[in-house]
Amino acid sequence: MKKLCVALVLLIALSVPVAGAQISSPQPPDRVEDMVSQEKNTFAEGLQYVLSVALKKIAPDFREAVRLCAGLFATVLILSLLKSYEGKSKAIVDLSGVVAIGCMMMDRCNTMIRLGSQTVEELSQYGNALIPVMTTALAAQGGTSSAATICAATVFFDAILTKAITYILVPGIYIYLVVAIVNAAVGDRLMIKISDLIRWVLTWGLKLVLYAFTGYISITSVITGTADQTALRAAKVAFGGMIPVVGGIVSDASETILVGAALVKNSVGIYGMLVLIAIVIGPFLKIGVQYLLLKLTAAICGIFSDKSVNGLLESFSTAMGLLLSMTGTVCLLMMISMVCFLKGMG
Repeated sequence: MKKLCVALVLLIALSVPVAGAQISSPQPPDRVEDMVSQEKNTFAEGLQYVLSVALKKIAPDFREAVRLCAGLFATVLILSLLKSYEGKSKAIVDLSGVVAIGCMMMDRCNTMIRLGSQTVEELSQYGNALIPVMTTALAAQGGTSSAATICAATVFFDAILTKAITYILVPGIYIYLVVAIVNAAVGDRLMIKISDLIRWVLTWGLKLVLYAFTGYISITSVITGTADQTALRAAKVAFGGMIPVVGGIVSDASETILVGAALVKNSVGIYGMLVLIAIVIGPFLKIGVQYLLLKLTAAICGIFSDKSVNGLLESFSTAMGLLLSMTGTVCLLMMISMVCFLKGMG
């Protein structure tokens, strides 16, 4: 009887790591369920599949963004022709141009802002479901303290970031755009200062959370490892260029992503990271395309447009850049946390 009890205890103890390894990832949102294939055996195959599906889905949005920017270019060109005539109607032409561009852009910007907010919410909800799974898996393999530390940090910083985006950044973008339109219409220096202040607050609010998160990782030495220096430099350049506002900070964490790529070996890690990418990749590309096209349109229109009109186009592109940075940042925060878990399991 005693031997039987000992055997049962040993059997239960030995089964814990097995149970941890068999833990499955939570179900993805319905919107991206078709983008993640469980039949892909490697992270590279799954990522390629996610990207291929995402690129097909954003084709209509790309065409819509091109049409919008073509309309903006045509409007600025007409305004430039009207202003070539002498007379007292120039102020009316300027005001009409600001109103026309504002009406054309606000609807599109509102759509993009709602898309970004929804993406952040979906990332946070899926991350809150995925992090406990990864915590359980790491704890089952003996990393109890590491699992608790990573879980607490991720939940804490994700909560701060998502709340800041919902209650500060998103309303701040709307206020920034309204102030930019008023500034373009009246040309008041006070409006310029208010616009610059709002942009500074939004930018540094986002940077502050990232500095705190990456600083926590550095201090606690959660992430260690090395990566090929050439690949590391390439990744830093890529991250720094892709994400405006906070690209420089995120690029410093690129070694984390590279080191973690070799650690994505179990099905939970592969599926979880692919779902995070699938959630963000579509909105990220849509907002990114709009951001780049607005930048290009503002650069071309700056050759012959009025300063106020061109400044308004720049303000709208800046708003898209802020929106792009916040969606990409939340995803990267989650992915870095995933790498921390996988490093502990490695």
